[in-house]
Amino acid sequence: MKTVRVVAAVIKAVNEKGEPIIFATQRGYGPLKGGWEFPGGKIEPGETPQEALKREIMEELDTEIAVGELIDTIEYDYPDFHLSMDCFWCEIMSGDLVLKEHEAARWLTKENLGDVEWLPADVTVIGEIGVRM
Repeated sequence: MKTVRVVAAVIKAVNEKGEPIIFATQRGYGPLKGGWEFPGGKIEPGETPQEALKREIMEELDTEIAVGELIDTIEYDYPDFHLSMDCFWCEIMSGDLVLKEHEAARWLTKENLGDVEWLPADVTVIGEIGVRM
């Protein structure tokens, strides 16, 4: 089975109530269209995961991020491929999170992490994110 290496940004901020929030996006293309995920994408040859994540977020959301600590590496078997996904805590440095490839986006608090239909690989990291928010 083909392995696809990707990175995902768990972009963290604080809402007007002072609560931690994370940014979730709804996939706008491909066989997983409509599912919710953390933004990111494939690692290109010669890139570190952190470099790939900065590039992908700039391409997809027109936003510059700072990449922080690795949360976890998720290994998940989809029907047609194996996904290896490095998930990192990230913060916005500049930009307005412009949706270029996604259908929708939401800021979620710890309490409403389950309000969207996460893609299967992303579901596996939600519990850990909720604990560490």
